[in-house]
Amino acid sequence: MTQVLVSDRLAAQGLEVLENAAGIEVINRPGLSPAELLEAIADVDGLVIRSGTKVTAEVIAHANKLRVVGRAGIGVDNVDIEAATNRGIAILNTPEGNNITTAEHAIALMVALARHIPQATASMKEGRWDKGKFSGLELYNRTLGVVGIGNIGRIVALRAQGLAMKVIAHDPHIAPEVAVNLDIELVGVEDLLARSDVISVHVPRTKDTLGFLGKEAFTKTKPGVLIINAARGGIVDETALLEALEDGRVGGAGLDVFVDEPPPADHPLIAHPKVICTPHLGASTEQAQVNVSIAVAEQVRDFLLTGIVRNAVNMPSVSVEVMEQIGPYIRLGEKLGRFQGQLCPGAIEEIEIEYAGDVSDLRVAPITVSVLKGLLESVSDRVNMVNAPVIARERGIKVVESKASRPRDFASTITTRVRGCVDRLIAGAVFHGGQPRIVRVDDFMLEAIPEGPTILIQNHDEPGVVGAVGGFLGEEGINISRMQLALVRERAEAAMLVNVDQCPDERVMERLRGLPHMISAQLVEL
Repeated sequence: MTQVLVSDRLAAQGLEVLENAAGIEVINRPGLSPAELLEAIADVDGLVIRSGTKVTAEVIAHANKLRVVGRAGIGVDNVDIEAATNRGIAILNTPEGNNITTAEHAIALMVALARHIPQATASMKEGRWDKGKFSGLELYNRTLGVVGIGNIGRIVALRAQGLAMKVIAHDPHIAPEVAVNLDIELVGVEDLLARSDVISVHVPRTKDTLGFLGKEAFTKTKPGVLIINAARGGIVDETALLEALEDGRVGGAGLDVFVDEPPPADHPLIAHPKVICTPHLGASTEQAQVNVSIAVAEQVRDFLLTGIVRNAVNMPSVSVEVMEQIGPYIRLGEKLGRFQGQLCPGAIEEIEIEYAGDVSDLRVAPITVSVLKGLLESVSDRVNMVNAPVIARERGIKVVESKASRPRDFASTITTRVRGCVDRLIAGAVFHGGQPRIVRVDDFMLEAIPEGPTILIQNHDEPGVVGAVGGFLGEEGINISRMQLALVRERAEAAMLVNVDQCPDERVMERLRGLPHMISAQLVEL
């Protein structure tokens, strides 16, 4: 049985998805201590977490069989992604499950902050009627600056437009036409800082976004700007924010996240009268909890049982729909890479992968990874679809990806060119029914099935070579299941790809190379 450990609380509906999956055994143990986690992780294939479990490098080192970590939620700050990737462990998250509820929480913080609702509520509960003390900010016709127009940022922008706010945004990763379609003005950082009455951040915490709103940024904001952070702690520099609140540059802040969670009881921002805050409640609605629980359970189940990859953080995602289109090409790519890797006796400097014809219109990133996986299998026993690009980089292999609209002889072809210890070209195509074929080896054109033990023979074009090869292998008790022949007349050289039922040993291969008119004979396992 494939075992999945659930180490944080998951909604019952999510647990049911895993428990009802044939072939999966669920180990539901929320609240494990770090020591207990190290013991429990040793022999499981999948791990489902929320924010409570810390998947450190030490945890990963103890995970002997782990293939996938599913995070119920969007943030993966609690996972050592580099260590997981190096071990070939896929990291999946659920970015869609709590988009609406997180966006709504950001809007709620903005409105509550603008109208001093938490402070006014606290005042009334203390028996006071401080009507004149809590004069607020009208949001109508004000400018909201959104940092990051991803899934959540777009919803925030749309909700703010419903309040008749003007929305500007900064996002270097979004095409201008997308912003135009959303009726959002795309601006630079300094323009956003100078024009915004309210700034709301909706980007992941990375080395590039850490401290995005810091001391320098606050010197460029409009006086009295309101700051909203319902994304990740650290994107707004807490020390700089406190200083800006004290000198009046920032008029108030609504915070749902902090660098340290839970923050210290004496955290100065929590006690500040211009700050309203919540304990990371952005995704804390019943609907969101159910949504992300079901989503992560389905993703982990599908990854382990069918290889479908959705919302992967450290590898190309492949949905059911995409897999139907590119699945045969992924299988072909792995065969081509495996063929190349076993034919190269030394270091590979570069592999170029060219997609021509119909396949060039598809999402080819997973196919490229499959080529690298096959290429590196002969030099690493830990390579898979997660860490193949990492291992390629470690070995100094340059990966070049290109596309061409017109293949020569087939509707689609994938051509791989390896440079280094040898320079070799191997191309493949997918035939009717999704069957992969090798259609070219260097200058030799053929149509061979890449399956099982296969001998690549190159010889001088002389009579009797095919018969000699067949007779010799028969004498050695090796059955030929298929044979494909090719010829380059200009050089008077021929090639054959021979599929055999039994893998010949090195003694047999050496004798084969010694037959008359032989140039080379190489064995590959496909």
